[in-house]
Amino acid sequence: MTDELDFYAVDPAASARERRDIRALLGRCGLDYEEHIQVFVVCRDAGRLVACAGLESNIVKCCAIDPDLRGGSLSLTLLSEVVHLAYERGHSHLFLYTRPENVSFFQGCGFYALAEVPGYVTLMENTPVGIRAYCDRLRAQRPPGLRPDARIGGVVINANPFTLGHQYLVRLAAAQCDWLHLFVVSEDVSFVSYRDRYALVEQGVRGIERLTLHHGSQYMVSRATFPDYFFKEKGVVGDCCTAIDLLLFRNHIAPALGITHRFVGTEPFCETTRKYNADMKFWLQGAGSTAPAVTVIEEARTRSGGTPISASEVRRLLRSRDLDRIRALVPAPTFELLREKYLSKILPFASDPLGHGGEPDAPARRAVAAGI
Repeated sequence: MTDELDFYAVDPAASARERRDIRALLGRCGLDYEEHIQVFVVCRDAGRLVACAGLESNIVKCCAIDPDLRGGSLSLTLLSEVVHLAYERGHSHLFLYTRPENVSFFQGCGFYALAEVPGYVTLMENTPVGIRAYCDRLRAQRPPGLRPDARIGGVVINANPFTLGHQYLVRLAAAQCDWLHLFVVSEDVSFVSYRDRYALVEQGVRGIERLTLHHGSQYMVSRATFPDYFFKEKGVVGDCCTAIDLLLFRNHIAPALGITHRFVGTEPFCETTRKYNADMKFWLQGAGSTAPAVTVIEEARTRSGGTPISASEVRRLLRSRDLDRIRALVPAPTFELLREKYLSKILPFASDPLGHGGEPDAPARRAVAAGI
């Protein structure tokens, strides 16, 4: 290694050469190239790419250093450069994925472990109080006066859009619980905006007793909790994507609110959501953890005309302009919003099964699907 290392930021979409060299370096380090990274910090030594670190919004990913140059100060300088770049782009709260064997290094750089899939990946953040402060806010919303053995439920929905199926699940869960906590996924990558989704849910659950409605967070069904870029071993990608999200729920969110049960609807259409439901049963109630198990209750979806109600079906019907059929699947406020605001945004023959109005990145696709 020479004394003159050249660090700089690059948009990988703007340079085929940079993109090719980054792919090659990641491959030598056993990592995959992530197509939707917005910017890389790279380091060249006499023109040869020797290090890189990617940034997608506030998530640091695809960190790699040439195997021949590890163990020196290059790692620390690389991380410092990408953190500085993130700050320049307005991101002060950062998440980072690394292999468990690298955790001690990143701890020395100011990152703190949040969740780990043993042997595969650890999610970290650059603050010691982030998850704790979030859980403190949740804890403050625990209803007073509940028995120690109370059944406390949790439901997480994306509601893209909110349907009679969501409403049915929430009512069913609330009827089985002493209290129910309902979360709306806050990642704003869906066809229906987060602001509108939350408002529709708020209207749709009005009048249901013993229920607290929560905004989502970066600690739940978000880009930060659904990695898809980390491994060469494709067979474990899906497992790790769901595991991080579910471990955060079991180890932090559920204890903060005293949640004992998590309710989901059966999934007859989407393979991703079906797998998420299956993984939920393992990570929330089967896997070893210092946190109490959370019992998963999978309820059969309600139907309309013999067909299970789903948000994806509503979006499909919106593309075909079938408003009469939509009316039978959604509450009145959802129908009016779709007709007045979102119908004009749909291309009649667009092929976009998740209703994003374009091809979303893979973490976003899973976040939306897993949020029902």
